[in-house]
Amino acid sequence: MMTKNADKKREQMIMFCMDDMVPQNHMLRLIDKAIDWDFIYDLVEEKYCLDNGRPSMDPVMLIKIPFIQYLYGIKSMRQTIREIEVNVAYRWFLGLDMMDPVPHFSTFGKNYTRRFKDTDLFEQIFTKILEDCMKFNLVDMEQIFVDSTHVKACANSKKMRKRVAHEQALWYEEELQKEITKDREAHGKKPLKEKDRNDPPSGGGGRADSQEEIAEGAKTQKCSTTDPESGWFRKGEHKHVFAYAVETACDKHGWILGYSVHPGNEHDSRTFKPLYDKIKDYCPAMLVADAGYRTPAIARELLMNGIEPLFPYKRPMTKDGFFRKYEYVYDENYDCYLCPENQMLSYRTTNRDGYKEYQSCPEVCAKCPSIHKCTESKNHVKVVMRHVWEEYMEMAEDIRHTLGNKEIYERRKETIERIFGTAKEQHGFRYTQYIGKARMEMKAGLTFACMNLKKLARILENRASKTPEFFGFLRFLVEESLYVEKWCWKQSQHQLCLQSAVCGEADMPPQHTYFISASPQPAVGSR
Repeated sequence: MMTKNADKKREQMIMFCMDDMVPQNHMLRLIDKAIDWDFIYDLVEEKYCLDNGRPSMDPVMLIKIPFIQYLYGIKSMRQTIREIEVNVAYRWFLGLDMMDPVPHFSTFGKNYTRRFKDTDLFEQIFTKILEDCMKFNLVDMEQIFVDSTHVKACANSKKMRKRVAHEQALWYEEELQKEITKDREAHGKKPLKEKDRNDPPSGGGGRADSQEEIAEGAKTQKCSTTDPESGWFRKGEHKHVFAYAVETACDKHGWILGYSVHPGNEHDSRTFKPLYDKIKDYCPAMLVADAGYRTPAIARELLMNGIEPLFPYKRPMTKDGFFRKYEYVYDENYDCYLCPENQMLSYRTTNRDGYKEYQSCPEVCAKCPSIHKCTESKNHVKVVMRHVWEEYMEMAEDIRHTLGNKEIYERRKETIERIFGTAKEQHGFRYTQYIGKARMEMKAGLTFACMNLKKLARILENRASKTPEFFGFLRFLVEESLYVEKWCWKQSQHQLCLQSAVCGEADMPPQHTYFISASPQPAVGSR
């Protein structure tokens, strides 16, 4: 039978409870059980006046609005407000009833500009949720996986200009210069003159000053006129766009431990320090990273702090048909290299980049039959470079060959790479609608907080659902044990009665009465 007039209930008046409209297994209900949101009041208390001004919006509801946006991957705040207007679960999560007005979409943006800008509020929220995950012993700090992903910036790739590419200061530069000076003095060389560093370090960020003059022959880079703090990102066959690089660390179970945001054109090895400062207090036993972090400075920093670096194999960047670098053997005793033809390459100098140069004798190389596999130099000189911290790279290489570490490195696709895939597919992390690095940090912090909290809520729900089953099974075992004990006692009494009937004795002596239990205990003092 065909049903008609299915919309006749649209104008019907019904009394209902908001709590009954949200399913018990809804994600927002599980999240609300997993965490106490009152901690936000303590974080934002100093941002509000205690005895002046109009009553403000509830800070918890103000933070929950973008939380809903990043949890469900809604593309904009305007669309998020539209979804809250018609979604009962969203209203229940925010503490609104069906008749309460929903805040304007610009409310959070204004509060961010006036209250939360230039603060670490969202990083504190991420840290608080991570601490709650640690309370349940869910996080394993023994192995930490580190990697970075790129998020497309809110900037037109055609609206750009040229600006001077200032040299970026390295986070390990001071220690490297001391090591270079020490090495040169050990070889009888004079210390290098200090370079003038009047230019501020800026890898991809900075203000887009259109009045900046570019000198002839100066090295330039592309800068967005919309979002100057983003960086021009080029990788493989991807489309060239302005983007941000988000470095992230997680454990082997996929819990996100830390993050940092940088312009998209900065190398991972140069932006490693801010993230490392956040995770080194966890005292991990091993740090697993890809080839972008395979540098002497990072290997030295980790090994000096008692952390084993696990890097992948990197193919030598040598032309086909030429000798590989590992075919030149380093003699630590004589501080020289031996080429495949057993000729010595002696020390020459240590350059500003921290590499020691070992040079061959041109007269010997000119007569060498393998010179076409060694060098194309016109003066027949082969130069081999060795970093002053090369021994740390050799130690990292030994760690890579340790039994079982290959399987550990392969877990990257199940941990850190899966986090990036989930964030981009389900939480709108492929691109950002905000302009500026500070707002990108807010997006990264709330997105990763959502992912940790969603995972925590599901685990706690599974534990709660399995608890009644466990106690039911335990009750079943107890009942079965009591039943077996009772049955054995009845069987014992029945056998005693039969025995008394056969022997013609009405009563059995007390010393001949036996009690059979389900779990017999050894007799005390028996022989």
